[in-house]
Amino acid sequence: MVGRVEVIVGPMFSGKTEELLRRVRRLKYSKQKYMLFKHSLDKRYSSDSITSHCKDSEKCIPVCDSSELLECVEKNMSSVDVIAIDETQFFDNKIVDVAWKLANAGKRVIVAGLDMDYLGKTFGSMGDLLAIADSVMKVKAVCYVCGEDATFSKRIVQNNNTVVVGGAEMYTAVCRKHFLHCDKNINE
Repeated sequence: MVGRVEVIVGPMFSGKTEELLRRVRRLKYSKQKYMLFKHSLDKRYSSDSITSHCKDSEKCIPVCDSSELLECVEKNMSSVDVIAIDETQFFDNKIVDVAWKLANAGKRVIVAGLDMDYLGKTFGSMGDLLAIADSVMKVKAVCYVCGEDATFSKRIVQNNNTVVVGGAEMYTAVCRKHFLHCDKNINE
Protein backbone atom coordinates (compact mmCIF):
# COMPACT_ATOMS: atom_id res chain seq x y z
CA MET A 1 0.00 0.00 0.00
CA VAL A 2 1.25 3.46 -0.89
CA GLY A 3 0.93 5.97 1.91
CA ARG A 4 -0.10 9.58 1.68
CA VAL A 5 -0.49 12.78 3.68
CA GLU A 6 -3.84 14.56 3.62
CA VAL A 7 -4.11 18.03 5.16
CA ILE A 8 -7.32 19.78 6.22
CA VAL A 9 -6.80 23.47 7.05
CA GLY A 10 -8.78 26.63 7.59
CA PRO A 11 -9.71 29.16 10.27
CA MET A 12 -11.61 28.59 13.49
CA PHE A 13 -15.22 27.42 12.99
CA SER A 14 -14.67 26.24 9.42
CA GLY A 15 -15.39 22.55 10.00
CA LYS A 16 -11.85 21.11 10.03
CA THR A 17 -12.59 18.74 12.89
CA GLU A 18 -15.97 17.84 11.40
CA GLU A 19 -14.22 16.89 8.15
CA LEU A 20 -11.62 14.84 10.03
CA LEU A 21 -14.37 13.01 11.94
CA ARG A 22 -16.30 12.45 8.69
CA ARG A 23 -13.25 10.73 7.22
CA VAL A 24 -12.86 8.66 10.39
CA ARG A 25 -16.49 7.50 10.10
CA ARG A 26 -15.76 6.38 6.53
CA LEU A 27 -12.80 4.39 7.86
CA LYS A 28 -15.14 2.61 10.26
CA TYR A 29 -17.57 1.74 7.46
CA SER A 30 -14.76 0.38 5.31
CA LYS A 31 -13.35 -1.55 8.29
CA GLN A 32 -9.96 0.13 8.06
CA LYS A 33 -7.95 0.26 11.24
CA TYR A 34 -7.04 3.72 12.44
CA MET A 35 -5.57 5.62 15.35
CA LEU A 36 -6.95 9.04 16.24
CA PHE A 37 -4.78 11.60 18.05
CA LYS A 38 -4.93 15.15 19.34
CA HIS A 39 -2.48 17.32 21.24
CA SER A 40 -2.97 17.11 25.00
CA LEU A 41 -3.16 20.93 25.17
CA ASP A 42 -6.67 20.78 23.74
CA LYS A 43 -8.99 20.07 26.66
CA ARG A 44 -11.82 22.34 25.50
CA TYR A 45 -14.56 19.71 25.38
CA SER A 46 -12.81 16.58 26.60
CA SER A 47 -9.30 15.42 27.42
CA ASP A 48 -9.66 12.08 25.59
CA SER A 49 -11.98 12.85 22.66
CA ILE A 50 -11.83 14.92 19.53
CA THR A 51 -14.95 17.07 19.59
CA SER A 52 -16.13 19.53 16.98
CA HIS A 53 -17.78 22.82 17.90
CA CYS A 54 -21.04 21.11 16.81
CA LYS A 55 -20.36 18.50 19.52
CA ASP A 56 -19.63 15.61 17.12
CA SER A 57 -17.13 13.47 19.03
CA GLU A 58 -14.81 10.48 18.79
CA LYS A 59 -12.47 8.95 21.38
CA CYS A 60 -8.80 9.63 20.72
CA ILE A 61 -5.33 9.33 22.17
CA PRO A 62 -4.09 12.63 23.62
CA VAL A 63 -0.31 13.09 23.26
CA CYS A 64 2.04 15.88 24.29
CA ASP A 65 4.36 15.83 21.27
CA SER A 66 5.17 14.16 17.95
CA SER A 67 7.62 11.70 19.52
CA GLU A 68 4.91 10.32 21.80
CA LEU A 69 2.54 10.06 18.82
CA LEU A 70 5.13 8.17 16.76
CA GLU A 71 5.87 5.84 19.65
CA CYS A 72 2.16 4.97 19.97
CA VAL A 73 1.86 4.30 16.24
CA GLU A 74 5.05 2.23 16.06
CA LYS A 75 3.69 -0.09 18.77
CA ASN A 76 0.71 -0.78 16.48
CA MET A 77 2.35 -0.34 13.07
CA SER A 78 1.29 -3.68 11.62
CA SER A 79 -2.33 -3.30 12.75
CA VAL A 80 -3.08 0.29 11.71
CA ASP A 81 -3.86 1.64 8.25
CA VAL A 82 -4.61 5.30 8.98
CA ILE A 83 -3.30 7.86 11.46
CA ALA A 84 -5.59 10.87 12.00
CA ILE A 85 -4.45 13.94 13.96
CA ASP A 86 -6.52 16.94 15.06
CA GLU A 87 -5.21 20.36 16.17
CA THR A 88 -1.92 19.59 14.45
CA GLN A 89 -0.75 23.21 14.73
CA PHE A 90 -0.02 22.56 18.44
CA PHE A 91 2.59 19.88 17.69
CA ASP A 92 6.32 20.50 17.57
CA ASN A 93 8.17 20.80 14.24
CA LYS A 94 9.00 17.08 14.22
CA ILE A 95 5.38 16.32 13.31
CA VAL A 96 6.35 16.94 9.67
CA ASP A 97 9.02 14.23 9.84
CA VAL A 98 6.57 11.89 11.59
CA ALA A 99 3.93 12.39 8.88
CA TRP A 100 6.57 11.90 6.17
CA LYS A 101 7.91 8.73 7.81
CA LEU A 102 4.47 7.19 8.31
CA ALA A 103 3.35 7.98 4.76
CA ASN A 104 6.57 6.48 3.40
CA ALA A 105 5.83 3.37 5.49
CA GLY A 106 2.55 2.98 3.60
CA LYS A 107 0.22 4.67 6.05
CA ARG A 108 -2.48 7.20 5.24
CA VAL A 109 -1.91 10.24 7.47
CA ILE A 110 -4.74 12.75 7.86
CA VAL A 111 -3.95 15.98 9.71
CA ALA A 112 -6.29 18.83 10.54
CA GLY A 113 -5.38 22.20 11.96
CA LEU A 114 -5.27 25.96 11.70
CA ASP A 115 -3.06 27.09 8.82
CA MET A 116 -2.67 30.59 10.33
CA ASP A 117 -2.50 31.98 13.85
CA TYR A 118 -4.47 35.00 15.06
CA LEU A 119 -1.89 37.32 13.44
CA GLY A 120 -2.28 35.74 10.00
CA LYS A 121 1.11 33.99 10.20
CA THR A 122 1.76 30.32 9.46
CA PHE A 123 0.81 28.38 12.58
CA GLY A 124 3.47 25.99 13.80
CA SER A 125 4.48 23.39 11.23
CA MET A 126 1.30 23.61 9.19
CA GLY A 127 3.04 25.32 6.26
CA ASP A 128 5.61 22.53 6.09
CA LEU A 129 2.84 19.91 6.28
CA LEU A 130 1.09 21.64 3.39
CA ALA A 131 4.33 21.38 1.40
CA ILE A 132 4.59 17.59 1.81
CA ALA A 133 0.85 16.91 1.44
CA ASP A 134 -0.51 14.67 -1.27
CA SER A 135 -3.84 16.46 -0.94
CA VAL A 136 -5.03 19.64 0.75
CA MET A 137 -8.55 20.71 1.69
CA LYS A 138 -8.87 24.34 2.74
CA VAL A 139 -12.23 24.87 4.37
CA LYS A 140 -13.82 28.26 5.00
CA ALA A 141 -15.99 29.66 7.75
CA VAL A 142 -18.49 32.50 7.60
CA CYS A 143 -17.29 36.01 8.46
CA TYR A 144 -18.78 37.07 11.77
CA VAL A 145 -19.03 40.68 10.55
CA CYS A 146 -20.34 40.51 6.97
CA GLY A 147 -21.28 36.89 6.21
CA GLU A 148 -18.75 36.42 3.39
CA ASP A 149 -16.29 33.52 3.26
CA ALA A 150 -13.91 33.69 6.22
CA THR A 151 -10.35 32.42 5.98
CA PHE A 152 -8.88 34.09 9.08
CA SER A 153 -9.21 33.51 12.82
CA LYS A 154 -9.53 36.73 14.81
CA ARG A 155 -8.78 36.72 18.53
CA ILE A 156 -11.38 38.76 20.41
CA VAL A 157 -9.66 38.81 23.80
CA GLN A 158 -6.46 40.54 24.82
CA ASN A 159 -3.60 38.03 24.89
CA ASN A 160 -0.37 38.17 22.87
CA ASN A 161 0.64 34.50 23.27
CA THR A 162 0.62 32.59 19.99
CA VAL A 163 -1.05 29.54 21.55
CA VAL A 164 -4.22 30.31 23.45
CA VAL A 165 -6.63 27.37 23.37
CA GLY A 166 -10.24 28.46 23.22
CA GLY A 167 -13.48 28.62 21.30
CA ALA A 168 -16.13 31.22 20.52
CA GLU A 169 -15.39 33.04 23.76
CA MET A 170 -11.91 33.91 22.43
CA TYR A 171 -12.03 33.74 18.64
CA THR A 172 -14.19 34.48 15.65
CA ALA A 173 -13.81 33.85 11.95
CA VAL A 174 -13.48 36.81 9.58
CA CYS A 175 -12.89 37.55 5.91
CA ARG A 176 -9.69 39.27 4.76
CA LYS A 177 -11.32 42.72 4.81
CA HIS A 178 -12.41 42.39 8.42
CA PHE A 179 -9.18 40.73 9.46
CA LEU A 180 -7.27 43.76 8.21
CA HIS A 181 -9.70 46.56 9.01
CA CYS A 182 -11.75 45.55 12.01
CA ASP A 183 -11.11 46.63 15.60
CA LYS A 184 -9.22 43.96 17.58
CA ASN A 185 -12.20 43.37 19.85
CA ILE A 186 -15.11 42.68 17.50
CA ASN A 187 -17.54 42.39 20.42
CA GLU A 188 -17.10 46.06 21.43
